[in-house]
Amino acid sequence: MRAFMEVSADDRLDFGKMGYGCQHYRRRCKIRAPCCNEIYPCRHCHNEATSVMSRLSDRHELNRFDVKQVVCAVCDTEQPVARVCTNCGVNMGEYFCEICKFYDDDIEKGQFHCEDCGICRVGSREKYFHCKKCGSCYHVNLRDNHSCIENSMQHHCPICYEYLFDTLKDVSVMKCGHTMHLECYSEMINRDKYCCPICSKSVVDMSKAWKQLDEEIEATVMPEEYRHKKVWILCNDCNDTTEVYFHIIGQKCCHCQSYNTRAIAPPVLPQ
Repeated sequence: MRAFMEVSADDRLDFGKMGYGCQHYRRRCKIRAPCCNEIYPCRHCHNEATSVMSRLSDRHELNRFDVKQVVCAVCDTEQPVARVCTNCGVNMGEYFCEICKFYDDDIEKGQFHCEDCGICRVGSREKYFHCKKCGSCYHVNLRDNHSCIENSMQHHCPICYEYLFDTLKDVSVMKCGHTMHLECYSEMINRDKYCCPICSKSVVDMSKAWKQLDEEIEATVMPEEYRHKKVWILCNDCNDTTEVYFHIIGQKCCHCQSYNTRAIAPPVLPQ
């Protein structure tokens, strides 16, 4: 440590860069959790550790904004939240956000603080924009190119039920505007599930599948007793309701040609 302290201040700042941290972040400090007064490499490490405590009453999550003290990983000095260690002078995080109390040496992630979200994001500020209605940052490819749903990210993934707003995983914004983890979305598609788990709208182009159903229905003649039977349907894709001929394979929406429909009770006509 004595030899380290004798190097120049500039060299000290970069000492140990990318050499400390946890599975979530590379950083040169640990945090003291004010909720339980324990020291953890990061808030995710804290949350993972406390989520499996035997007593349910002991399980809790750390609020990032409540962190007041950090411990330098190089010299083990505890101190108030700041970018540079007050004792040894190392830069405890190449990226540092005083608002989120967030440190990370791996700046290739393109971290930035979004004032509207109120938290730090990754991916580079130039590549993301904040959608006011959806209440979250989306890639610029989605600007004017997505269905807005109010606070669409402030809920849990409908597949794994992990909270999406501050998740570390990539998120997919579906055609309907609802969101889920990209890996959960891929798993859903791989299992031949093509409808949003929340609103039941089709999330991929189903035109080829609908054409195939057209051909199957044309080749499948219904028994005489069902040939003229009609049912009322609700289209999950366009929300239109209509009366159509019943078929065992499926009922087609007359409005948008989708087979993503379900039978409903006949509408009640006004007296």
